[in-house]
Amino acid sequence: MRTERVTVSLPAELLAEARTAVGRGAAPSISAYIAEAVSARQLRDRSLATLADLYGGPPPPAELEHARETLRLLPQPRSSSPSTV
Repeated sequence: MRTERVTVSLPAELLAEARTAVGRGAAPSISAYIAEAVSARQLRDRSLATLADLYGGPPPPAELEHARETLRLLPQPRSSSPSTV
């Protein structure tokens, strides 16, 4: 895969956690860690778009919560909108 250099700004706490993850071997580099995070976000966005197509709009919050429980995902923070997974 072709790569491209970019500059991003991250909250210090997120960068510290990413460095810790790299230090414990969760990713080979900060770049790889961030690329994986972006990839996961894109997958989530595509999945939500597919659900929106099936439901004719954002999936009902109860359906998303049921999916999270079934898949054993972490509960959604209360401050986020219901259309995020």
